[in-house]
Amino acid sequence: MKTTADTATGWRGSREGWIEAAYQALVREGVDSVKILPLAEQLKLSRTSFYWFFKDRDELLSALAQIWAERTTVPLIAATDAFAETETEAMLNVIGCFLRTETFDSRLEFAVRGWGLKDPAILSQVASADTRRLAALSAMLERWGHDPEDADVRARTVYLTQIGYISMQAEETIETRLSRIPTYVRIYTGHPPAPREIARFRARFGL
Repeated sequence: MKTTADTATGWRGSREGWIEAAYQALVREGVDSVKILPLAEQLKLSRTSFYWFFKDRDELLSALAQIWAERTTVPLIAATDAFAETETEAMLNVIGCFLRTETFDSRLEFAVRGWGLKDPAILSQVASADTRRLAALSAMLERWGHDPEDADVRARTVYLTQIGYISMQAEETIETRLSRIPTYVRIYTGHPPAPREIARFRARFGL
């Protein structure tokens, strides 16, 4: 039984430490690298200390899948509901979500999609996330007056473009990406963003 003294010494590490090491392994090398012994060696802990926090490897993988949802799907859906005075500003909220690691973990998204190619259960979670994200985007567009069919196609255009950036691991400077955003917004919504909206948007990135 774990005691207060055990917790204070940290000689078994911590649950967060194991998860962070597993996260780094997943985004760096893929799910096959998330194994107990290599993680223990990396953390300079005994293999048995892992079982103080997790029943088995599957429980650790489940924790990673939960973190993926919290760092991607949850903030993206929140961005579709964020306050906006105009449709173009609403779309900028969504685009801004994708551009920040704090609100959309692209490395983790890429890794989990690769994981899904090997694990039907994860693939099912990815498919469910795609459905929820597209539904949120469509609902946002419908709130701004698009009929359901038009909203669905525009939502897919937004989403598949952004996931394409991630899947292709496209490399652009932030300035290049931001320079294209007014055109993206016009394509996604049918309206160009106002200069003041773009100015506020750029200010988020210190530009």
